[in-house]
Amino acid sequence: MTTQTPQTALTGKDASTPRTGGAPAKTTAVSGGATGADQPAADRGRTSIADVVVVKVAGIAAREIPGVHDMGGGLSRTVGAVRDRVPGGRSNIGRGVKVEVGERQTAIDLDLVVEYGVAITDVSRDVRENVISAVERITGLEVVEVNITVNDVRLPEEEEPETAAAARVE
Repeated sequence: MTTQTPQTALTGKDASTPRTGGAPAKTTAVSGGATGADQPAADRGRTSIADVVVVKVAGIAAREIPGVHDMGGGLSRTVGAVRDRVPGGRSNIGRGVKVEVGERQTAIDLDLVVEYGVAITDVSRDVRENVISAVERITGLEVVEVNITVNDVRLPEEEEPETAAAARVE
């Protein structure tokens, strides 16, 4: 006998299958709910969190720290810069973030570019603390580790492509 979640029962579709087609998004159940009218309302049903949610929360939390200039490796930053220039394109908050999500825990890997002159150990510590705090608070998952790789240092004399283009049209 198969049990259906409320969404499956209402739509006839599996809750993990995206509506646009393609591969199903990976999700993790963080709370297993009970069924039945005798249960409290807050406990009826279950909550699942897609891996992409953890990626976005971690990416936003890492970028909040002063000294973090960008995230991702050289190629992903180049592709991201092109994507940002395309009309209708949006920046990829998850660039430079990889996660492994289990039933109750998650591990996070971050690729950072830091500003020249900041203490990398201090920035890494602050990023790690902020990411762990945000992910645990928002998702309820326990963060077992946050591994940080500093891929590059942004030097003050390095000019951003947008800055060069803006200066050219003034």
